[in-house]
Amino acid sequence: MEKKVRTRFAPSPTGGLHLGGVRTALYNYLFAKHFGGEFILRIEDTDQTRFVPGAEEYITETLKWSGINPDESPANPGQYAPYRQSERKPMYKEYAEKLITEGHAYYAFDTPEELTAMRENFKSESNPSPKYDFTLRDKMQNSLSLTEEETKAKIEAGIPYVVRIKMEANEKITFTDLIRGEVSFNTSDVDDKVLLKADGMPTYHLAVVVDDYLMKITHAFRGEEWLPSSPIHIKLWEYLFGIENMPEWAHLPLIMKPDGKGKLSKRDGAKLGFPVFAMNWTDPRDNEFTEGFRERGFVPEAFVNMLALIGWNDGTEQELFSLKELIEKFDITRVHKGGAKFNYTKALWFNKEWLKQIPGVDLVPAVKPLLLADGVTEKQIDADIILAGVIDLVKEKCTLLPDFVKQADFFFRRPAELDTASAIKKWTLEDAKFYKEQLIPVYENCANWTAQNLEELFMETTQKAGIEKPGNLMLPLRIMWVGGKFGPHVFDVAALIGKKEALERMNIGLKAIEKAFEEKA
Repeated sequence: MEKKVRTRFAPSPTGGLHLGGVRTALYNYLFAKHFGGEFILRIEDTDQTRFVPGAEEYITETLKWSGINPDESPANPGQYAPYRQSERKPMYKEYAEKLITEGHAYYAFDTPEELTAMRENFKSESNPSPKYDFTLRDKMQNSLSLTEEETKAKIEAGIPYVVRIKMEANEKITFTDLIRGEVSFNTSDVDDKVLLKADGMPTYHLAVVVDDYLMKITHAFRGEEWLPSSPIHIKLWEYLFGIENMPEWAHLPLIMKPDGKGKLSKRDGAKLGFPVFAMNWTDPRDNEFTEGFRERGFVPEAFVNMLALIGWNDGTEQELFSLKELIEKFDITRVHKGGAKFNYTKALWFNKEWLKQIPGVDLVPAVKPLLLADGVTEKQIDADIILAGVIDLVKEKCTLLPDFVKQADFFFRRPAELDTASAIKKWTLEDAKFYKEQLIPVYENCANWTAQNLEELFMETTQKAGIEKPGNLMLPLRIMWVGGKFGPHVFDVAALIGKKEALERMNIGLKAIEKAFEEKA
């Protein structure tokens, strides 16, 4: 019987969530769900010096907004709880001690000053950056260079120590990456990384292996920056749990700057005018603000769709994918090996296309707060069903959610200004007379206030009046109802704002247009 697929996203709560981090979560989620498996959120907070208040809540909210819902997490624990590494602290020491006992790790008592001195004293032309490895470990203060009695005495005296892995020299390590194929390393290029810190907390290297084993993770997808650490993790799997129990790995390519020169950073976003975080984030340490896609006006469907296609495709020309379709079609082997450029113009295209796809009723919760914040009242909106209809009428013109404020505002509030200059370009005194004596009275007597009927009445009335170019009167009518040369079909607007409001706007607008005409004359 095959193992149930279990993937995990294991971020550190050290700040806002960059696009690359959300994409890592997304790919883990899509892969697990494609195979009917489980997706786990685990918080890797072993480095307490970098812990940022609010960061874990931010990560959780980002995943929730994106629709990437974990099956197990700190907020929704399963049988492998706890899901914060800081709450799992006692178990890591046990595994570190096992490694020491079996000769695969050792105690190191070196002070920060001694480590600095090592990097300076052993620097040479051939070795400009000395590492704590097989070439230098016997020259340092550790249980390999000290006698057993000396080591024991230091521990009993309470002298601080870390536990380091003992990497053997000149050993070839090879594994198969699901994206990159066969990858090989030589252990001589790897230093003796710290596994357990002086405060008893594990480093990422030990914690990730122990937790992946205990949580029965079958596949682990992470950023390519972790590729150089693979030899350490492979050896830890071999020493602790057996290499056959190690998850399958895939190292995801970087998301690059728009010009392809280097990794995309939040500073690039600030410089070039686009977000690189999923949601707004203000760092409590220095009050630095970083804008998010959500607050810029992206819908989660577009955000996730856009993110999935940065470095992946399904082999077809299809570009719009729902989350369900992404789950059905996701194949980790189709992720590109090289970095993918971020294209904000394309991101906007995804959002515009998704706004067209999403029914107005489903956009109400996102659009309504924007209108209210702009000063439209609940009473003016009247009912969400009306707002849904308005959204459906104007969404073709919208790229971001805030665009709905401009495109929908005139449905709920009379225009503060009228573009009378445009209205009077082909205006005559006869036109004013037509509105006053014929069109307004016809509309006042209209019992069936629908867009179709209003348009038919307009055409009948202009024809009856002998007006050869009724289109010349359509623009002033639009300006009366909308305020300018924009908006959806003019009679759709009139139908939605209602008879009373439409007639009042016509009377007010006609007076303003007449006044502008007189002043021009």
